Parts: sequence; C-alpha cells; structure tokens
Amino acid sequence: MSREFTTIGVVGLGTMGAGIAEVFARNGFDVVGVEQSSELVDRGRAHIQHSTDRAMKRGKLAADEQQDLFDRLTLTTNLTDLKDCQLVVEAVVERIDVKRSIFQQLGDIVSPEAVLATNTSSLSVTEISAGTSRPGRVLGMHFFNPAPVQRFVEVIRTVVTEPDVVEDVQRLARALGKNPVTAGDKAGFIANALLFGYLNHAVSMYETKYASREDIDTAMRLGCGYPMGPLALLDLIGLDTAYQILDTMYRQGRNRLHAPAPILKQMVTANLLGRKTGRGFYTYEAPDNPVVVDDSETPSAGSNARFKREVHRVGVVGSGTMATGIVEVFAKAGYDVTYVTRSQEKVDHVRSAVTRSLEKAVQRGKLEESERDAALRHLIGSTNLEDLATADIVVEAIAEDLAPKSALFFNLDEICRDGAILATTTSSLPVIALASATSRSRDVVGMHFFEPAQVIALVEVVSTVATDGDAAETARALCESIGKHAVSCTDRAGFIVNALLFPYLNDAVRMLEAHYASADDIDTAMKEGCALPMGPFELLDVVGNDVSLAIERTLFHEFREPGFAPAPLLEHLVTAGYLGQKTGQGFRDYAAR
Repeated sequence: MSREFTTIGVVGLGTMGAGIAEVFARNGFDVVGVEQSSELVDRGRAHIQHSTDRAMKRGKLAADEQQDLFDRLTLTTNLTDLKDCQLVVEAVVERIDVKRSIFQQLGDIVSPEAVLATNTSSLSVTEISAGTSRPGRVLGMHFFNPAPVQRFVEVIRTVVTEPDVVEDVQRLARALGKNPVTAGDKAGFIANALLFGYLNHAVSMYETKYASREDIDTAMRLGCGYPMGPLALLDLIGLDTAYQILDTMYRQGRNRLHAPAPILKQMVTANLLGRKTGRGFYTYEAPDNPVVVDDSETPSAGSNARFKREVHRVGVVGSGTMATGIVEVFAKAGYDVTYVTRSQEKVDHVRSAVTRSLEKAVQRGKLEESERDAALRHLIGSTNLEDLATADIVVEAIAEDLAPKSALFFNLDEICRDGAILATTTSSLPVIALASATSRSRDVVGMHFFEPAQVIALVEVVSTVATDGDAAETARALCESIGKHAVSCTDRAGFIVNALLFPYLNDAVRMLEAHYASADDIDTAMKEGCALPMGPFELLDVVGNDVSLAIERTLFHEFREPGFAPAPLLEHLVTAGYLGQKTGQGFRDYAAR
C-alpha cells in the first residue's frame, strides 16, 4: 500500500530549499522548513515571498492562494519540529559531512516509515544514506533551479533503496506537476553528468583563448538554440558549485573531461563566482544582479568588422540544401550571385528551390513581392566554373569530402581573380588542407553556415595559420551585411559549435550504452532539466548518426582525447544502417509512426 504524504519537511531554506518548500506548499501540503538561525529563516521566508510576489504579478498566483500557501508554511530552527513529517527533503550545502550529520539526526526524529530525500546534485546518495539506520528509505530527489518553475525532477535510487519508496516518491513528484525520471546513484546523475562535461569543455576553450567568451556563448545560443551560452550559464550556476560538481564527478569516474579546468579553481579562489559575487566570466552591475556591464574583455564599440576588400559579386559552388540556402541568403541581401552546379538540371533545381522558399516567405508576410522579384534577378545559374572568374568571393558548399573539395579549390585558384576570397562551408575538415591546394592560402577562410542557412543566424568564420587578416575581417563584415552573426575561431576540428556539441552527444550515447537511463529519460532530462530545445537522441536522429559519427571520428583523430572516441553503440547503429529519421530507424523507430 502506498504512503500518504500530507506533511513535508525541508531542511535548508536557501534558494533551492525555499523553492522546494514553495512547490509543496503551493500544491496543498503542510510544510515545515528548518534553518540554522532565525536570520536564515527570515531569508528563506523572503525568498518565498519574492518568488510568489513575482508569480502574482505574472497572473500565475492569486492573492488568496499566496496567503493559503504561507498559512501552510511553518518555518523553524528546530529539527525536532520535523517529527510528524512523512517526507523530509534535505537541501543544505553540498558537503557530505554536513548532509550525513543531518540524516543521522533525522533518523532519530522522524517515524520509521518516513522517507528521507536529499536534493544533492552531485554527491553520493548511498554515502549520505549511510548516516541513518534506515538507508532503505533514503533516496535522492533532485529538483532543478528554480524549483517552482522547472518541471523536471531526478529520483535517485541507491542499491538499497526500497522499491516502494521510489514508487511513492515518483507518484508524489507527479502530483506536484513534475516530470520525474528515475536513475541510479552516479555522480551528476543524468542531467548534470551530461551538462557539466560540456560546460567544462567550454571553459577549456575559453582558457586556451581559442575563442572569446562572447563568441563561445553566441555560437551555442544561435547555432544550437540553447537558452544561454555555457559561460553565462556557469556564472548563473556559480563557479564554486560548478567546480564542486565537476570535482565530484571526476573523483568518482576518473574521466579526464570532468577534471575541472584549471581556470575554474583560480576563479573560485579569487571569489569570482559569477552573478552572486558580481563577477565571473562576465562582470555584473552588482552581486546577484543579472545585468552584464562592460569590462576589459568586452569588445570595443568600434570593433565591428569592416570590408577590407570589395565584395559585390558572390559565387557559390554546390546544389545541395546548404548551397541553395546560401544562394538565397546572398541574393536576398542584394548581392549578384553566380551559382555553379554540375548539370543544367541541378541549376534549374536550385533556382526552383530558391523561388519556392521566397514565395513561402511572401505568403507568410515575411517578404514583399518586390523583394522576392529583386532577389531572383540577382541569380545567375551556370555549369561552368569559369563563370566565377569575376567573383569577389566564392563559397564552396559541396560534399563533405576532402578530395573533391581540394580539387575544386585547385581549380578556383586558377580561375578566380587575384584578391578574391575563397571560402569553404566545411563543418569538420581542416580548412588549411583546402588552402594548401591553392597558391593563395592567405585568401582562404572557413565560412561555416548552419542549416537551414536561411534561418540560422550564426556563421563561424575560421582563420588558418596562413589566412590574411583582411580576408577574415572581410568575411565577417560580409556575414553582417547579409544579416548573420559571425563568430571567430581558428582552424581546429569542430570549430566552436561542433567541438562542444558532439562530445556531449557522445556522452549521452555512452550513458545509454551503460544502461544507466533510457533514451526517453535522457532526452527528458536535457530538455526539461536544462531547457535545451531537443534531447540528445532526438538531435542525433535528426542530424544523422552517420554524420555524427564522422564528426566524432574527426574530433577524436585531431585531439586524441579518449573521451572523444565514438561510443561503440553509435558505430554499431551506423554499421546496421540505422542512421536516424532519414532511414526510418535510429535511436528510435520512425517507420512505425
């Protein structure tokens, strides 16, 4: 028979504990909240007051509901006031000794049937449960911040947690309007185990000055649709918290990718903890203030890219989806575009696809008919590379294969005028290899558009060791002129976005491979716990497992990092022809839908 929960205890009334107390009280439960001092009790009450006031302003909570909520709250400094609670959730500082001490005391206070839960995000629930005489009734109940808003909850079972305890807490979480996912006791659980490896990689990218903090964050927001860039997110989480989580994950799993980047420890030591101290990777108006202010790393107002070379005529080589999108983007921006394909049939196909896309925009009110007609007048289709002789820049967008790309650049080198920029849209191949096929390495850059090029605002502008600064700056200025946001990086596998995205996807496959959680639970964790637009397996099946595998192999080959080695499960799926949505079978079966 399932337990009946009517009175809930919460130990610790910081931001997270106060949020958890609010969640239970909002849903009709009597709540006893405990803090160490009356000052901390007042602070906890203020957290709840501020949160519920904000909910009222947004029309999500009525005044009488707020009063009822506070009527159900009892805030105290005495642990023994928890004696009648059927569930106690601990939400104190992330220190194993503190948590174990609390659980030892609770074991002597609450009834033998009461469930004890820890909100830890990284510590061992098993180790915490060892502090009580009834470890079978201990589990993790990991809420996400802000608890009143986030629907996702990780329910963490240890090897001794009783099954009925897990079932009762799952049922309780659903009654709170949450979406619970159950996982085993492993550092980081699902969401943090995947999130913090990605965040740590971003810190390393920043630390080595591969890209600026603004470009790293912008790349992930625009390229992947993430709500926040990784460095801004770390500032929100708190660098001390991030360091602690990563250190715990590394100590348990010995995965080098979880070893905190050295600059994290330096910043924590210097008390540069992010928003809460007013300075982290960014500088803020004041502690606990989200407003970013300029500092020594902020790009100057006059640092916008300028055209150092004239660009009036654009060439595009290719006839696929990416090439067609790039042709449309340039034509809409008023550039004369000569696009070259292998056959007249493909020339016609590109023009037809651009026409359809523009007409669709007209019908949706996003484009005037006159703008559609003007864009189409800028198009010149050809099957002859010689027609690119007068282009100021040529953008290559053919198959992702080094041999044909190199042959094309060899030909463009002979055909194009002196000073013309040669750009490749490669997402994984070394740009310098293509530049080396020419006698003008200084004029070769990467311009990595994202699909669909008509929609995604991001372009990664990639400079090799030989790229002339004028060529790279002109490419960035050109991006701005067509309504794109350029980020700068050097010629390294994956550039910014893929170098951060695909190791995270690979980690998700490894987690599935280890039977730690299902694909559905992992996707739910990352969408609801981390507010990502797609779960990793949804994204892998959209991108194509073969494409993902090729990029992961490239990353592994370049960095020789064991953690980047493609997960065997991904290799097996590709070998079996399970490539994702395009074949009807990937991590999920689409043919049956």
